[in-house]
Amino acid sequence: MQVYYDSDADLGVLQNRKVAIIGYGNQGRAQAMNLRDNGVDVIVGSIRDTSFARSEADGFATFTIEEAVQTADILFLLVPDEVQRSVYEGKILPKLRPGHTLNFAHGYNIRFGYIHPPQGVDVIMVAPRMIGVGVRERFVAGSGAPAYVAVEQDATGAAWSTALAIAKGIGATRVGALGVTFAQETEMDLFMEQGVWPVITRVLILAYELLIERGFPPEAVVLEMYGSGEA
Repeated sequence: MQVYYDSDADLGVLQNRKVAIIGYGNQGRAQAMNLRDNGVDVIVGSIRDTSFARSEADGFATFTIEEAVQTADILFLLVPDEVQRSVYEGKILPKLRPGHTLNFAHGYNIRFGYIHPPQGVDVIMVAPRMIGVGVRERFVAGSGAPAYVAVEQDATGAAWSTALAIAKGIGATRVGALGVTFAQETEMDLFMEQGVWPVITRVLILAYELLIERGFPPEAVVLEMYGSGEA
């Protein structure tokens, strides 16, 4: 497996290119701030809700999604997976032009064919392996959150250099960005979310219930299982 670090990526690839963060939520806010701190030209595209107001309060030029797509060169699709297809088809696709880059933080809608980008655009993924708060906190502390990077469609011949530049911009290459495919990222993520973590969670709940039934003090059980930090 290829692992990429700061020396493998060039932030200059993003010079004179405008990044639009579509969806100023969990990942959107963290990635926008990290990129801005690294000198990248970042705007935000959002519906007019609390995230729109928060983006403006954070000092970003904030537009409707359609306006952001028309203005920017690189589009981060960071709205939730379940609405991503409708947002893409209704607000992004009609404004796409050859040379645009679509960047995903999760491969779900590409892997399962819910989104079909046109041939003339680059399709990449930079997927931090940590929630947005962690992505921002680690960046500010001088470190970074690891990420997966992938290229699904390289229309311009520069998709990999763009993906690595973005990974560097958000701090991922400080600790390592792992090269995978959209399918691998999606299937690993679903396997953990739908298979492994539910089993682990259920075992913990059963252990708690068993100990309580056997007369152990609830406070002591919680301390032993969670409060100590040992797990």
